[in-house]
Amino acid sequence: MFVYEKKLQYPVRVCRPSAANAKVIISQYGGPDGEMGAATRYLSQR
Repeated sequence: MFVYEKKLQYPVRVCRPSAANAKVIISQYGGPDGEMGAATRYLSQR
């Protein structure tokens, strides 16, 4: 039997949305030409 614990490697507290933080996260997911960038562009156009 497996137990899943949703736990981050480092504790993070986000008080409000930040464009600078979002830019760092998207660059970690492959940059503006990666899959995450393509997905967010697609969703923002809908």
